[in-house]
Amino acid sequence: MATTEKPVMVVGIDESEQSIYALEWALDHFFAPHAPNLHFNLVVVHAKPSPISVVGIGGPGTLISSISSGTGQDLPFVDVYLKKVAAGLIEQAKEMCISKSAHGARLEVVEGDARNVLCDAVEKHHASVLVVGSHGYGAIKRAVLGSVSDHCAHHAHCSVMIVKKPKNKH
Repeated sequence: MATTEKPVMVVGIDESEQSIYALEWALDHFFAPHAPNLHFNLVVVHAKPSPISVVGIGGPGTLISSISSGTGQDLPFVDVYLKKVAAGLIEQAKEMCISKSAHGARLEVVEGDARNVLCDAVEKHHASVLVVGSHGYGAIKRAVLGSVSDHCAHHAHCSVMIVKKPKNKH
C-alpha cells in the first residue's frame, strides 16, 4: 500500500504588511476550517538579512561609517536587532497559523537574500507552491531594488502565487 505525502506550500514573510497579508491570505484560503480540504504541509520562511548587507546599504552618514573606519562596532547591534525582528515575525506567523488551524506548520529563519532563500526553501522542502506578497513596485523600482516575487516567479521550481494586498479605497 503506497502512502502519499501531502504537498508542501512555502510562504515567504518579511516585516512588510504585504507579506503578512500574503500569509493571512494563504491561511484563509488553504488552511482555515472553512477552506477547501487541500491538505498542504505549510512551511513559513523568513529570510533574515546578514548584518553587513543591512549596514552596507545605509549609504553615507549612517552605520557604514563605522565599517569604513575599520571598527565595525555596529555589526553586533544590527545582528541583535535583525534577530529580534525575525523572532517577532516568527511569533506573529505562529499565532496566525494557530488561529487559522494550520497546526504543524514549520517556521524557519534563514540568513541570506530573500530571493535565494525562498528558491532554496522550495528545493529543500520539495514544495509544490510558493506564496509571496507583492509590494506593487513599478518597473523602475523593480529594476533598481530587485523584486523578490519576480525573481521567484522566474527561478523557483514550483508554482508561484504572488498575492497583492488590495488598496484601501478611502
